[in-house]
Amino acid sequence: MKKSVFVAHVAKVYSGEDVQAVRNELMRDKKIAQATHNILAYRIRLDNGSICQDNDDDGETAAGKRLGHLLQLVEAENVVVVVTRWFGGTHLGPDRFKLINNAARQALEAGGFIEEQAKSATSKKTGRK
Repeated sequence: MKKSVFVAHVAKVYSGEDVQAVRNELMRDKKIAQATHNILAYRIRLDNGSICQDNDDDGETAAGKRLGHLLQLVEAENVVVVVTRWFGGTHLGPDRFKLINNAARQALEAGGFIEEQAKSATSKKTGRK
C-alpha cells in the first residue's frame, strides 16, 4: 500500500439525513477529519421501492463513483460506506481504486451488508487458458 492507509466505515441508513448524520459523527473524530480523503457512497431503498444513491469523491477523483458502483454490484441497500485515506507520500495511480474498494468490501462483509456470494461475484478471475 506504499504507506497510504485506507480504513472503511459502514453504517445502516434509511435517508439522506441518516447519511449526513453518519458523516458528521465520523468527522467528530479529529484523525478522520484530518485525513487526506473521506470517500463516501450510499445506496438506500425507499418506501416506494426505488433506489436513492449518491457519492462524494472528497477530492479523490472518480473514487466516489467507483465506490457507488461497488454498492450496485453487490446489491447493497440501506448502507453508507466511507473510505478514509491518509496519503502516504507515494501516488498510487489506478491501484488506489482497488485498495479503496477492497477496504469497502471487507467492511461491508464484516458489517453483514453483503454475503460471501456477493463478494465472490465481484471478484475477478485470473489465469490463462
